[in-house]
Amino acid sequence: MTDRRALRSPLPGPANDHRSAPTRARPAADPLASGTAQPAAVAPPLVAAVARGVALVVVLPVRLLWELIAAAGRLLHRYLLRPAGRFLRRWLLAPLAWLLHRLAWLPLVWCARHLLWLPLVWVVRTVIWPALVWLTRHGLRPALVVLGRVLVWLAEHLLLWPLRWLGTVLTPAGRLVVAAMVGAWRTAGRVLRLLHRLLLRPLGRGLRWLWRHAVRPLLRGVRWVWSVTVVPVARSLRAVWRATVAPVARWAHRSVLDPARLAVREVLSALGLRR
Repeated sequence: MTDRRALRSPLPGPANDHRSAPTRARPAADPLASGTAQPAAVAPPLVAAVARGVALVVVLPVRLLWELIAAAGRLLHRYLLRPAGRFLRRWLLAPLAWLLHRLAWLPLVWCARHLLWLPLVWVVRTVIWPALVWLTRHGLRPALVVLGRVLVWLAEHLLLWPLRWLGTVLTPAGRLVVAAMVGAWRTAGRVLRLLHRLLLRPLGRGLRWLWRHAVRPLLRGVRWVWSVTVVPVARSLRAVWRATVAPVARWAHRSVLDPARLAVREVLSALGLRR
């Protein structure tokens, strides 16, 4: 405690030498008083020491036991379980699989093929299929023929005859509807032709006469006036602009604006206001 206080003393000097000696001697004279006065400085190392002791007593043995069990498991898997598995697979499972394949699977396949499948195929070909063919020819075929005839009779008497009767009944009405539609179409055509003759054709002729004798001469006069008045004035103004304003603008840009911009840039660069 005295060494830490000595290290935290102020800077050395002639005015502080006589004060530093009593402060160094006071803790050495009464160590118990200093320990009781500052319990907070002793408590953290004590808690840390207790925690370390608990860790050493409880955590370290458990950690060592876990590492020992993990190492034992790895050694057991590497030197016992893996070789035992290889031995069993090579010398027990592989011969057993070969024996099962040769002594059990192949005989079962042969028995299923020669005792079940081939006799079943023979029975189907020789007994069941001919019976089905005979039944189809002598039993189902007449039944199907009768069923087809019944369906044809029903369709003829329930669908065709009502449709024919409806057609005979609706034929006069249909003829009247068709005649009315044809008459309406012809009347509409006549009305359109009459409208074209009386309205559209005179209107088209009047618009064409107006275009030829009024609009087109007016447009030609406007174009002639434009070409005589506006176009020469615009050309003369463009020539005057090119001869007077454009050279002055180019001279001002080259002789005044560019040097002024360069001077302002150099001044700003010299003052450090521009990079």
